Amino acid sequence: MKANYHTHTMRCHHAVGTEREYIEKAIEAGMEELGFSDHVPYRFPGFQSRIRMAMEELPEYISVLSVLREEYKKDIKIYIGFEAEYFPELFDGLLEELSEYPYDYLLLGQHFLEPEPMGLYTGSAVRSEGELQRYVDLSLEGLSTGKFLYMAHPDLVNYIGPEHIYRKHMKRLCEGAKRCGIPLEINFTGYLERRNYPCARFFQIVSEVGNPVIFGCDAHYPEVLARKELEDYGMKIVREFHLKLLEAMKIGS
Repeated sequence: MKANYHTHTMRCHHAVGTEREYIEKAIEAGMEELGFSDHVPYRFPGFQSRIRMAMEELPEYISVLSVLREEYKKDIKIYIGFEAEYFPELFDGLLEELSEYPYDYLLLGQHFLEPEPMGLYTGSAVRSEGELQRYVDLSLEGLSTGKFLYMAHPDLVNYIGPEHIYRKHMKRLCEGAKRCGIPLEINFTGYLERRNYPCARFFQIVSEVGNPVIFGCDAHYPEVLARKELEDYGMKIVREFHLKLLEAMKIGS
């Protein structure tokens, strides 16, 4: 892999390892670019999430990565970003708070249909067409803002209803992402942990629509960045479905 833009830190409370360890593993793996995209610190009224950094941790996140970016600039290009859900009622406020800090990009990772703690986790079994439709509608609305670099694990939604319903809505997602010029991720941690994604039925639709794809390690520990078999798995999907693979993204000027 030339680049990975989906990398977490210990601030999200479910990843391990220092930023330096992630960077050195990426260099060991021969990467030219590494983007950090820890779970964005949304402010939920009356609730502090335990699966994302707190807003109070944001200055340290930026400062640590800024120092390391300068230290390793001869070895690898480091970008600073976030993985974020799109919650219409909170998104503008989030962007306003983030605007105080020098970050490079956002990834869309629509883990929930509503803000925490009430939101349904979309990786759980989704039985109703309404929930699937809501996932696609929220994702497309988020992508249409123009604020996201690409969509992380777009096949996260675990719909277990009729296949024709799945195809109807997920084709809408792929077509909308293509109109927006947004690549879709082949997520390696989903494969590594035997989750419901990456999903063959989804990438069949991606193939039909013609979306570009990009590999994402979704690294929650440094060693993931250097596991060659994950890239081999990604290439198997690319070849099986004749997908358009992007090696890297253009970020900034």
